[in-house]
Parts: sequence; structure tokens; C-alpha cells
Amino acid sequence: MNIFRLTQCSARQFSLLDFLRGSRWAGVCVVAVIGAFLGCTGMPPLEEQERYVRNNELVLHQLTPPAFVRAWGGPAYQHAEFMQFFGMKDDELIPRSRLASGEPPRGWEIRIEAGDALFLAYPDQGWLVVFFEERLVYREKLPSEKLHELGRSWQREDKFRTRLEVPAGTP
Repeated sequence: MNIFRLTQCSARQFSLLDFLRGSRWAGVCVVAVIGAFLGCTGMPPLEEQERYVRNNELVLHQLTPPAFVRAWGGPAYQHAEFMQFFGMKDDELIPRSRLASGEPPRGWEIRIEAGDALFLAYPDQGWLVVFFEERLVYREKLPSEKLHELGRSWQREDKFRTRLEVPAGTP
């Protein structure tokens, strides 16, 4: 008798799975499960991000530009452009512009990503931080003079940009 009950229960489960496979609900369920999973593995709250920045714990893929602005104030220099990134084993993405022309970085995996990048230079703190898809993907500790030099080069570059070269979403 117990075997019969187990069979009935299993038969009901299989008919439910068959229904989901045959309908559009399967796609909805999959999307809902993936969305719930991604929602749980999201970014830390802005207050926590701000604390990381104040403590110079610049954690990749866990910090956003507003956290830096709230912690350190507006950057001395900012720059936005379409950029290719070299994917590293530690998930850091190195912007092409930070490398010597034609040379890949040491430890580079065969992974390249591209898109609009936001560069923020903070000479007072000594950091260049780069964001891709609103997440910190690269940070480099540099002397203040180098950051000022980099910022001035961005300003000269921006002066001669055409409308076609301006990244989407910038005025």
C-alpha cells in the first residue's frame, strides 16, 4: 500500500513538471529563480561601501561610484570613454589605456570585455579607480603628480572630442 501512495505522489509531481515543460510558465519560473539568486548576491548597501572606501579597502566588483563620492567627495578629475578591458584571474579588469601599446598584462587570461568605462582620479587619496557597468573593476595607487598629469590629459582629450566619440548618457 505504501508503494502505491509513493507512486501516486511521484505521478503527480511528474504531471506538474510535464505541465511546466509544455507551457510558458517554465521560462517564467527559471527567470524568477535566477532573479532571486542574483538579488541575494548583489552589492553591499551604500553605507557599507562607503565604509570600505573610507578604510581604503577598495574591493573589486563590490563598490560603486556613489560610494566614492560620499566617502571622498567629488573626484578632482573624471573621464568616460568606451574601453576594452583585459580580464585577469582575480576578476580585475585592466583598462587598455593603462598598458603600454600592444602589450597584454602579465597574468592575462583569454578574456576581453568592452563597454563604457568611468575613470575617477583622486590625487589627494592617491587613487585612480575605474568602473565598468557601475562596479569597481580596477584600482591603481599613483602619486598625486601622476594623477594630475592624467587628469590634464583627459581634459585636453575631451576638448577635441567629436559628438560621435562621447559615451552614451553624457551631456
